[in-house]
Amino acid sequence: MNSSAREEQWAAWMRAAIDGDKQAYQRFLEAVVPHLRGLAKRRCEQFRAPASEAEDVVQEVLLAVHLKRGTWDSSRPIGPWLSTIVRNKMIDSLRRRGRHINVPIEDVIETLEAAEQTDAMDLLDAERLLERLGDPQRDIVRSISLNGAGIRETAERLKMTEGAVRVALHRALKTLAALYRSNEREN
Repeated sequence: MNSSAREEQWAAWMRAAIDGDKQAYQRFLEAVVPHLRGLAKRRCEQFRAPASEAEDVVQEVLLAVHLKRGTWDSSRPIGPWLSTIVRNKMIDSLRRRGRHINVPIEDVIETLEAAEQTDAMDLLDAERLLERLGDPQRDIVRSISLNGAGIRETAERLKMTEGAVRVALHRALKTLAALYRSNEREN
């Protein structure tokens, strides 16, 4: 059977499935899965993704076909519709996976244990900027950013809600950034 005849058969089964024929839908799925698998494998090669990704993409495509089968325009060929879904699911998979590189912690532990060094001038600059903030923003920034306290702990100490502390911290940091930029321009 050539690809055109094969796709016509798939389209006929899909039309019947949309009309409620469960057996036609079963035949459609059984016939189309090997094709989807091949498309997914080629996409994995094209995008240099692990071959193991192909089966996950096929499963996502099958779910999308099931959920979106009513959106297929039955006057149009079904092959390009399926290919587009495979391409989109492959792209979704690549986005989720990102370009993450996994490095064992043992390989970088020495760099993580570097001694913390704080320049006295940096501390003076930070204190000078903090003094330009009002209360309670100054206390919140000191507590969370400099002393390492948590949001909840700071909120309890200042008798504020956690949400109010978050908002005040965000606004304070935004103000500090503006103050820092204006100081940089002056120097």
